Amino acid sequence: MMNHLLSVENLRIVFNTRHGQTVAVDNLSFDLNAGDTLAIVGESGSGKSVACYSLLGLIPSPPGKIESGAAVFKGQDLLQLNEDQLRKIRGNKIAMIFQDPMTSLNPYMRIVDQLVESLKQHHQVSKKEAREKAIAALIDVGIQDAEKRIDDYPHQFSGGMRQRVMIAMALMAEPELLIADEPTTALDVTVQAQILKLIKDIQIKRQLAVIFITHDLAVAAQISDHILVMEKGKQIEYGDTQGLFSASVQPYTQKLLSSVLRSAKTFPSLVRQDEKPLVEIHQLKTSYNLSDDSIFNFKKSRKVVLQNLNLDIYKGEILGVVGESGSGKSTLGRSIIRLLEADEGKVLFEGRNLLEMDYSDLKIARRDFQMIFQDPYASLDPRMTVFDTLAEPLLHHKLANKGNIEEQVNALMDDVGLEPAAIRKYPHEFSGGQRQRIAIARAISLKPKLIIADEPVSALDVTIRAQILALLLELTQKHQLTLLFISHDMSVIRYLCDRVVVMKDGKLIEQGATEDLFNHPQEVYTQQLLAAVPILSVNSKL
Repeated sequence: MMNHLLSVENLRIVFNTRHGQTVAVDNLSFDLNAGDTLAIVGESGSGKSVACYSLLGLIPSPPGKIESGAAVFKGQDLLQLNEDQLRKIRGNKIAMIFQDPMTSLNPYMRIVDQLVESLKQHHQVSKKEAREKAIAALIDVGIQDAEKRIDDYPHQFSGGMRQRVMIAMALMAEPELLIADEPTTALDVTVQAQILKLIKDIQIKRQLAVIFITHDLAVAAQISDHILVMEKGKQIEYGDTQGLFSASVQPYTQKLLSSVLRSAKTFPSLVRQDEKPLVEIHQLKTSYNLSDDSIFNFKKSRKVVLQNLNLDIYKGEILGVVGESGSGKSTLGRSIIRLLEADEGKVLFEGRNLLEMDYSDLKIARRDFQMIFQDPYASLDPRMTVFDTLAEPLLHHKLANKGNIEEQVNALMDDVGLEPAAIRKYPHEFSGGQRQRIAIARAISLKPKLIIADEPVSALDVTIRAQILALLLELTQKHQLTLLFISHDMSVIRYLCDRVVVMKDGKLIEQGATEDLFNHPQEVYTQQLLAAVPILSVNSKL
């Protein structure tokens, strides 16, 4: 009989709430050997993270409670250990990488202090030895100028670099098991590829066991030896990666597989490029104020984000904008509709220069363009019901009155596939996908001529993402919308867009019809973006 590094048997976790008991994990069992990777996949609410957090005593009790089960790690049942015993294991024998490094890293502490904290907790080392080990850890995860950067604060690193710091922190005490909870969800494809390769390289070097929590099946296929599929707390399917992908028998797994975007756009294009463009952008330049490095010098310098950018957007077109973080994608979208003020250039909307309008004219013009943001929970007012959220722009622009407002709000709910009975609920009472539908309903409420969607599906599960993209396609057809779609997900761009522009360092690098660009990219940077896209194939392992 093989001695597994970790064996979880019949794990059951419940949460007691005012609405009754919720079963978060129900009868979960799996094994993990040293040096192997287990991917746990499923939609939000499937119990992936809760199951793993319970191994280290990280679920709040109350309301959470482990009702039954065992989790034997190197002969010890983790579920039977007290807090002092678990503290000796957390960060030492078992370490975690969390999804959002910016909320996991202390913004008030320098990187060096955060790296050596767990090392000092579990090992007797001098301050000099701890610092040297921390620098070595940063070098291991690919941080350049580690000797200097180690004294920086988290906000001085990019998203990808912060995630590398989190990996370095997790590895400081040389654990035997690494739990990675959605560590690449919000990263660009190129940075994601780097992080996945980094985890795999370190795993091979140190013979680490890895539990990789994700909703991205392509990533799971690329990195794992075994896959565990969960739905609503239950174990749906469990087996080796190749066997599960090639011979899955469970409808839920097949549903997840079918939600992976592998094809080009199938809807007909509405664009007419023989007509005058709806939006004409000429020599657009946008920059930000930056404080000088010295806190005693209050002079401002400026960082140029968009550099003399030229672009046309045609009526009825779905135009995709892709590029890594910092490429200027979001700045472009916000500069067009003056959520950010550009320094120079022109943005002609139906021939009128938006950048020259005074506030009163701009306020009227804004009826014709709307925005869908990445995080609907942050962009929806938590104090307003769905009815108030959707009614506000209609009443403000006098497109509805008290007599017909409810009818129009119900029609919007119907358009985005939500029950009209839910209009009196608040944003927190909806799931992430439902909140994004509400944000879309608000964007289309004024029947705008242009919608700018800034990463609207990047944080959603594959099944919810597919639903939202299908909804956007349907609405563009129904309402003859023009859509500027900003994303770092190349598969989403290919599925949705008629034409694509590629941005890097504030410049437009390449543009063209979607299939032409995907099949025959001309620029090296575009080729690198496409090469970094994870493919749903067990033959594409790292």
